[in-house]
Amino acid sequence: MYESLMKVISGYGILSGFAIIGITMWVSYWMSDKFTKGRLHGSAIAILLGLLLSYIGGLYSGGQKGLVDIPLFAGLGLLGGAMLRDFAIVATAFGVSVEELKRAGFAGVLALFVGVLSSFVAGVAVAMAFGYTDVVSLTTIGAGAVTYIVGPVTGAALGASSDVMALSIAAGLIKAILVMVATPFVAPYIGLNNPRSAVIFGGLMGTSSGVAGGLAATDPKLVPYGCLTAAFYTALGCLLGPSLLYFLMRGLLG
Repeated sequence: MYESLMKVISGYGILSGFAIIGITMWVSYWMSDKFTKGRLHGSAIAILLGLLLSYIGGLYSGGQKGLVDIPLFAGLGLLGGAMLRDFAIVATAFGVSVEELKRAGFAGVLALFVGVLSSFVAGVAVAMAFGYTDVVSLTTIGAGAVTYIVGPVTGAALGASSDVMALSIAAGLIKAILVMVATPFVAPYIGLNNPRSAVIFGGLMGTSSGVAGGLAATDPKLVPYGCLTAAFYTALGCLLGPSLLYFLMRGLLG
């Protein structure tokens, strides 16, 4: 029976991958509701569970790709590959209304650039503190601090090593989790209680999953406004990372 099950799962990998992710999301939101009363959003728990399962899978199989090294979970590799990643970037950018962004005013547009540049500078500073000196690595890790999507997109365009690209993804994931967890607690102190502030917040933080999860735990009505600029943030980061930011770093470091 096991052999028959493995044959079906390996033959329909993408369907099994969706099933595994669906179960993980259901468990994550159940844990969020039962144990944290929604304070820690289900998306944050899902990311933590994914990282934990990947680590366990890597230890079990002795491989380098986590659960994907186990045949039973090989379908996850299709969902985590470059094809769906790039599709998500394009779909995110096309899903935003430019007219709605214009209504946010100059502050919303300014927040986009301030958010991307400040996150990039912070990522570069941390990378330099850990001994990275070459332009490609610094740019890739800095782009990862923008979001975990911008990092690998920038690294792939610049020819960064797999280790550096992995670090850029890790930086973006940490940022997303921090934004998810911290948003409900800091919201009362920064006036995050209306659509305009949500638009600015989304532009400054940028990580779509972090902003969506954090605002959902704060006030679900604010989620569309924060995700509006967060979507443009990802697209802007993917545009600036391998171009302007790279040439800026190359000019500064010679």
